[in-house]
Amino acid sequence: MNKKNLIGVIVCLAVFAASFLLSGAAGAYWNLVAFLVVGSGITAAALISYPLERVKNAFRVARNAYATEPVTSEEIVRTLLDLSVKSKVDGILSLERRQETATSSFLKNGLILLVDNYKEEEIRDYLSTEMAFFNLRRQQSERIFHTLARMAPAFGVAGSVIGLIGLLMGINDTTVILRNIPVAFISTLYGLVLSNLFFAPVAENINFRTRAELLNQKLVLEGIVAISKEQNSYKLERKLASFLSPAEREGNTEALRQITRKYVNRKRQPPEVRTDEAEEKSLLAESSEAA
Repeated sequence: MNKKNLIGVIVCLAVFAASFLLSGAAGAYWNLVAFLVVGSGITAAALISYPLERVKNAFRVARNAYATEPVTSEEIVRTLLDLSVKSKVDGILSLERRQETATSSFLKNGLILLVDNYKEEEIRDYLSTEMAFFNLRRQQSERIFHTLARMAPAFGVAGSVIGLIGLLMGINDTTVILRNIPVAFISTLYGLVLSNLFFAPVAENINFRTRAELLNQKLVLEGIVAISKEQNSYKLERKLASFLSPAEREGNTEALRQITRKYVNRKRQPPEVRTDEAEEKSLLAESSEAA
């Protein structure tokens, strides 16, 4: 989650919590019985629906979706343009050293196929299969959170029914009525808040991150195939730019020119003074910033 989103979430949650405090009875919104009914019901339903490992994996996916910053499409395009120029200047085998510095496992796998001289059809087949199963795995995690979001309000209603039954059983006892009324109302509140403020937004975030990562993987696939076909780098830049929004396309051509000059100048230098991989990466970052 980026800083702007994080700040927005903190502010909005603070206002949301303050709205409970303004009632003058903040402690009234906490009820252990209601929490146990809703929490235990959701957990039991989740374990009945899915294997424990799948549920744990879904929460790991959700944690990673918020804890890690995604690689932008612009960065992927610049990386692929750099690889394209390097393969033309130094040869395909020179990309082998770039496997360890790849920005993602998908790009690393693509470079392995490229260096191992797989044909275009084989590269497309392997990488497309990886994309398809990646999407299926993410859909499973997303579905778990959608299921939890659907179940939470139902268990909130169940808690309300339990509270109402307790209330009716002690209809002549004021103490029993006062003890069960909070359960009846607060259970519904817990179910709604868990569903609409946690489970459903997490499911949508997983969906959004999956779509963004699939776009990046498609970029990598097309770039790796173009490099394997030894396509002209400027034609590759035009092709990859179609994946970007108009605002994101600015500067790619100039960045490509700088990348080309970098490798051409490096090629002209004696072997003992050529820059190593770390310096190349630094130069590429400078080129990107300049663009």
